[in-house]
Amino acid sequence: MRFTAEQEQDIALDICAAEERALEAVRGIGAAEEELTRRPKRAERTKAGAVERLEAAVRAAKVAAQDDPQIRPSVQQAEAALADSERLRWRLAMSAKHIARGEARKLVSSLMGEEDLVQEGQIGLLRAARRFDPERGIRFSTYARWWVRAQMTRAIETTGRTVRLPGGAVEQIRNLRRAAQRFDQDGVEYDLTMLAAEVGLEKRRAELLLSQGGIVSIDYPDDDGLCVGDRLPSDTLSPVENTFRSQAISKILDGFDDLLDERERFILTHHYGLSGQEAKTMAEIGKHIGLSRERVRQIEVGALMRLRTRL
Repeated sequence: MRFTAEQEQDIALDICAAEERALEAVRGIGAAEEELTRRPKRAERTKAGAVERLEAAVRAAKVAAQDDPQIRPSVQQAEAALADSERLRWRLAMSAKHIARGEARKLVSSLMGEEDLVQEGQIGLLRAARRFDPERGIRFSTYARWWVRAQMTRAIETTGRTVRLPGGAVEQIRNLRRAAQRFDQDGVEYDLTMLAAEVGLEKRRAELLLSQGGIVSIDYPDDDGLCVGDRLPSDTLSPVENTFRSQAISKILDGFDDLLDERERFILTHHYGLSGQEAKTMAEIGKHIGLSRERVRQIEVGALMRLRTRL
């Protein structure tokens, strides 16, 4: 369901009101106040920083309530208010899911299919909903479009290649390409030195980034005479690698237990094959738990977003 500008504003204000109720509920609780007054590691330039601080305060209050029964009602009120804000935030994000579908059709390529891009776009919508401030005076759908496209392009750059580049390098590659496009549109002849100066990089750095920005065949030999395919690990893991893999999966599942509910854990565990069984499709999972494929996808997107912001 698409919202009008007035509906977007109303639901955003309802989210703020729910967060304010949660804040008032934990006011005066020592552990919560400590989190609320803690000096952040970096400036909180977005609303998401304040939300994360509030969630940390409620978690701290919940721990304190284990030893102090008197504050349990306040903690329960705060948790209920946060749950309301999450529900409203999900509604706000999903009201703009047509944006994710539209942007996915523009960016679909051999590197990532449309459905994968749509899923990344929905994660972008949730990130936008977490950061959206109704006092800015702009529509949520306008604000969210940038986050959707940013999430999709980063996914293409990072998961669509054999070797994943750091986020900062991806952004610099994008800036170099944009600068080149501007020069081309203006009819200006340019070289690598001009391009690097335009985006504030050293020439050697720009040359390295542009060499990594393209698609490299796995059959193309490097200076050592080896192909990229020769450097890829085989499917057979050594005992040491198996041990590390098991430990990593165990840590992931521990994170699931702390942050996700039973249904979310089931979906992620079976979709990615973390239970030691073969990975299942969303349709198979939905059939098993009595949900549609699209609903399973929505639950997975919400769970992944929570993991990305809190782990």
